[in-house]
Amino acid sequence: MPAIYTEKEILGDALSTQKATTELFNKSANECVHGDLREALLDILEDEHDIQQDVFDMMHSQGLYPTPAADEKKVQQLKQQYKNCVK
Repeated sequence: MPAIYTEKEILGDALSTQKATTELFNKSANECVHGDLREALLDILEDEHDIQQDVFDMMHSQGLYPTPAADEKKVQQLKQQYKNCVK
């Protein structure tokens, strides 16, 4: 029986799910009043970010999520711009 979904579709769905999950845990931690619960949510959030990174790395290594190299001039401009914002 042929596969119904491609690996790209499956991993793309996993990445989208992880992005949504981290958004929800982040919002929950931000709005949490109880310190111990907030710490637990932040621990889970960190784990979810790790999973998201793993999925992205897998997609990127297989050429399923190509990212162009950054223009060094633009990188330096942005560094300077944001360096001036934080003092």
